[in-house]
Order: sequence, then C-alpha cells, then structure tokens
Amino acid sequence: MRQPQKPGAKGLATAANRTGWPSALCAALVLGVAFPALAAPPHSAACTRIELTGKVSAGQEWKASLGEGWVFRVVPIATGSAGYTGWDLVVDRDSPAGFPDALLLATPPYNSINEREIGTTYGLRAQDAIGWNPRSFRFLTNPAAFLQGQKLFLALSSQLRAPSGKPPGAGLNQPGASSNQDPAEARLTRQLMDLQSRAATGEFRILDAGLTPGIADPEPFAQNWALQAARMQITLVPPAAKPTPRGELDWMRFSITLRLPAGWKPPRSLSATPAPCSQ
Repeated sequence: MRQPQKPGAKGLATAANRTGWPSALCAALVLGVAFPALAAPPHSAACTRIELTGKVSAGQEWKASLGEGWVFRVVPIATGSAGYTGWDLVVDRDSPAGFPDALLLATPPYNSINEREIGTTYGLRAQDAIGWNPRSFRFLTNPAAFLQGQKLFLALSSQLRAPSGKPPGAGLNQPGASSNQDPAEARLTRQLMDLQSRAATGEFRILDAGLTPGIADPEPFAQNWALQAARMQITLVPPAAKPTPRGELDWMRFSITLRLPAGWKPPRSLSATPAPCSQ
C-alpha cells in the first residue's frame, strides 16, 4: 500500500503554533523538517523486539513500562482554547525527566506536524489524524544521552531566540553545511543529529478508533490520509452538539512495535524476541 504523503514545507509554514513558543522560534524549528534523513541502524544489527497493545480514551493517559527505567506513554494533548483532541507519543524515565522527552528529541521536526502527535492540530481533522497510519518514530534509550539531548535541545532553542543580524534559524535547513548558519546553531544541531542517529526505532499502528468526523475539507497535505481513513476500521461517534470543522477523537486501540538495543531487559510481563534493528 502506498504510504500516506507527508506535508511539504508550505503546509508546515501555515500550520498553527499550538505550543505558545515565540513565533521566531516556531519559524526556526519548523525548518527542521528539512533536516537530512537519519540513517537507520544496519539491517543486520541485532535488536530486541517488543510488542505492546493498548487502548486509550479522550483526556486519558495510557502507559507501559519498557524496563531499565523507561516508560512509554500515550498522553492527551492539552486542549487549550482551540479545543484540540488527541494524544502525544512519549518515551520518558519512570520518574518523569521533564521536557523534552526521549521520543520527541529523536523524532524531528520539532514544533511542527509530526508522527509522534495524533491529534486535531495543524489543520488536521480527526479522520485525517487516524488515517496517518502507521506512525514511525525514534527514541533515546541511554539515560546519559537523554540528559545530553535535553541540554542540547534547550541550548539550541535559546540560541534561536537570541537576536542576531539574520533571520532566526538561517541555515538550519542544512546543518553544518551552510555558511549562513550561525556556528553555535550548527554545532548544537550536529550534536543533536548524532544522538538521533543512534536512537532506537518504533512503530505505532492504529487498529481501531472512535471519532466524530470533522466537516471541513482536508488540507492539501492530508488528502491521502483522509482516503486511507476511509479504508480503516473506525467507529463514528455522534457529535455532542453542532459538528465542528476538525471533529473530535474519542478513543483508539493500537499496537506498538519497539526495536530496543540487544540485551535489553524488559519487564517479565513483556515478551522480547531477537530481531533486526530495521526492516
């Protein structure tokens, strides 16, 4: 089956910023969509494969221990005044280590439409968010690398906020390769990308979902996802009041496949099998 088409830079540039970050920082981090593709681990490399299944409802959190002090969470998106619905995929320590989490760090672009977020944000309707399926992501599994990544991310964010003689984030499209990029930005970006290249990989697949469809037309970049949603198993939930442009996500049932480093020690409740690090 043809994979759903991801949005281009134009679609991202017009997407709403729901985080409340300064607009200059938002613009700079959106450019992260042009980061070079991260090389997957060699196909022959050995990893530990773990399968999880779950179900989550609107406004609720689902979580599962991965072992070695790590937790996978599916957390509700803050609704805010815009009334968003949906969930973020998060990998964090058992005792939460704060923002950004290990999945966000290793799955750019930042502060933009992204595979780690399943919600009615950035112009997506409920059916479009479900139709973007499956979702692929990366996540850090080394606690020291996680701490380093948080520091690099926050330092880069601070650097992009700082006033300069050129537009914020100039040269961020080609980290380390553009003479227009600030040397400090280039260094921080290269260090972040190095951590990302050594991250574990995962896939989130939506098996079933309950939703109230949005009545707006799909965004140009979401048309393939809208078509795929029409072929998926979906339970339509009647709207509580007047139908809305984006609709609402009520619940979803899902499976998660994680490829963790060889020798990973999961909880006894999880079965782990040797597998290639990528497929």
